[in-house]
Amino acid sequence: MHHDPAESGQLSAVPADPAARHPRPPESSAHSAPSDATKRTGAVGARGGRVRDPFFDNAKYLAIVLVAIAHSWEPLLASSRPLSALYLTVYAFHMPAFIIISGYFSRTFTLGAPQVRKLITTVALPYVIFQYAYTLFARVMGPDPVPTWSVIDPWWLNWFLIALFVWRLTTPLWRLVRWPLPLALAFAVLGSMSPEIGADLDLQRVIQFLPYFVLGLLLRPRHFALFSHKWPKIVAAPVLLTGLAAAWWLAPRLPYAWLYHRESAQDLGAPWWSGPLMTFALFSASLILTAAFLALVPRRATWCTRLGAGTLAGYLLHGFLIKAADWGGWYDSAFAHSVPGTLLFSAGAGCAVTLLCMPPVRGAFRWALEPRLDWAFGGTRGA
Repeated sequence: MHHDPAESGQLSAVPADPAARHPRPPESSAHSAPSDATKRTGAVGARGGRVRDPFFDNAKYLAIVLVAIAHSWEPLLASSRPLSALYLTVYAFHMPAFIIISGYFSRTFTLGAPQVRKLITTVALPYVIFQYAYTLFARVMGPDPVPTWSVIDPWWLNWFLIALFVWRLTTPLWRLVRWPLPLALAFAVLGSMSPEIGADLDLQRVIQFLPYFVLGLLLRPRHFALFSHKWPKIVAAPVLLTGLAAAWWLAPRLPYAWLYHRESAQDLGAPWWSGPLMTFALFSASLILTAAFLALVPRRATWCTRLGAGTLAGYLLHGFLIKAADWGGWYDSAFAHSVPGTLLFSAGAGCAVTLLCMPPVRGAFRWALEPRLDWAFGGTRGA
């Protein structure tokens, strides 16, 4: 099976982990049984590549669709309380789900030369490329003030790439300490009440989302196997509906910025002690909703499974479309703020990000998503 080089830990995927793969049975008698060595190292497809677990690809695709749809809602939130409730509910779990999965597939990261090389070419360099691409796009199409050319101030979607880069580099630390999750939560709490942390590298988000990544590092295949049981699927829908009902009550009371995790409590006009309280409250709520979401994700291969390998492309490219629609005045009409208009924008965002996840689009933008720098890593080429 063809291995997609984009699978490096971003939104698209992360380094292959034998523990997370499952052997695929022979499709016909023409396929010989795998050797003992193959059984020890993981499943092998028809072309000798490692078989991807469809559950994770399905989860990533569905989550990126929710990301794009939620972004399409942002200019419409002021005119609809039900939409605000949906927005709060989705925002409570879509990025936590991505980050947990990224952490799960980062368990084997040891700062080895090939891993660091891949981290640079599939996370750091795409960050730089898209940081300047979005800045140019905003300068050409966006309103004033014109954004500055800065590589240390992530613009909108790019925060995730810089955060993933930092989290990956710290993976050996979390594997070393005795209580990694409590320590990560302690960092998140300190960040939530530290207004002196500036916007450079979006460190607030790096710190406040850190517990989800560390939790992913601690998870094992048996934990995700729990979602295949009947009872999680039975309770998932009621849990999500309960979360939506709570979001309906919170919509006029809770600033959306709490779920962005990019500012401290004081920056949001709240007392310092509300930072730790909100950190634990949002972490608990996000885990419950993420578990409910994952319980509803299909575990078998579906029509969208292959798209799960292209979620990095969908994530980084859909922002251009969302901002173009916003800056182009598409949201200014009364129709846009009606129920049919909202549904049209939602469907458009979902279809657009689906197209952006397709292999032809990924191939066309491979130069930006996975730039080849073999000439720069001569010392580790054979590592």
